[in-house]
Amino acid sequence: MSNRFTRMWRVVRSVFAAFLGVQSQQHYEEDFTEANSIVPYIVVGVVIVALFVLSIVGVLKLFM
Repeated sequence: MSNRFTRMWRVVRSVFAAFLGVQSQQHYEEDFTEANSIVPYIVVGVVIVALFVLSIVGVLKLFM
């Protein structure tokens, strides 16, 4: 169970770093050489983008 949590945390951290534009080339290469599937990266990416959009909408509604 701990291994699964560690892998998922690594995916979240990697996607978040890439989203912010601070992902190093070394980590980028590690992600795609060690990953068995790209699906977790896509799912986490969609969730992070959705949370970002919802937070922007929430802030705009708060001030408008």
